[in-house]
Amino acid sequence: MSGSTSGYAVAVENHEQVRVLVLDRPQKLNAFTAEGYRALAAQLALAAEDRLVSVCVLTGRGRAFSAGVDLNEVNRRGGGAELGAEFDPLLECLARFPKPLVAAASGPAVGFGATILLHCDLVVVDETATIRLPFVDLMTCAEAASSWLLPLRVGPQQASWMMLSGVPMQADEAVATGFALARVPSGQALEKALALAQLIASHPVDVLVANKRLLREGYTEHIAAVWQREKAAMADLAEKLGPLTWPDRA
Repeated sequence: MSGSTSGYAVAVENHEQVRVLVLDRPQKLNAFTAEGYRALAAQLALAAEDRLVSVCVLTGRGRAFSAGVDLNEVNRRGGGAELGAEFDPLLECLARFPKPLVAAASGPAVGFGATILLHCDLVVVDETATIRLPFVDLMTCAEAASSWLLPLRVGPQQASWMMLSGVPMQADEAVATGFALARVPSGQALEKALALAQLIASHPVDVLVANKRLLREGYTEHIAAVWQREKAAMADLAEKLGPLTWPDRA
């Protein structure tokens, strides 16, 4: 039984063959808890198995896509272990998700709120979006296989800058570097993502699954291996630097 009392919902909206999954904890900028990891993994699994769903869209409620992990949960006694236990199944679910996954991001996308976007096939940002990888500021390492996925997405120079500086990427830069496909005016990211998803969903789901499988050949195994390396690096840093108490930035 979880010791967290934070609560976390992932809302579901259906638009014909497109299913929208909404991170729905706006009062905490959709910062993830163990319950949130579990809820998102469950909804992705349902969408993967549902023959009536051809494409998924992932978005966040309120003024942020996601502030990443809820650091209050990290600092809570037993919270880190619970987060870790639920994170691995979610990452595997993302790595294995067989259907097109489109993200619509507004406002901050920080930490896992940013690296989860690397697991999406298409990303739409609005002009308020900021992508931030704060790992060096938190004295830890890249996670969710982002040390491999980020250079693939934006190239090694831009990946090094983002990862080693912690400086946020703005919406225009996200498109220019290939992190995102499109930038739209404030408040229109979901509308644009839905339009793209509906166009994709006009094709048979088996065709979409087959082509995504070819595009992502070898990803699942590589993501698993990279995540093991990242976890080992995190543990090594923790041993060198000692236990950290992180501020709540959500």
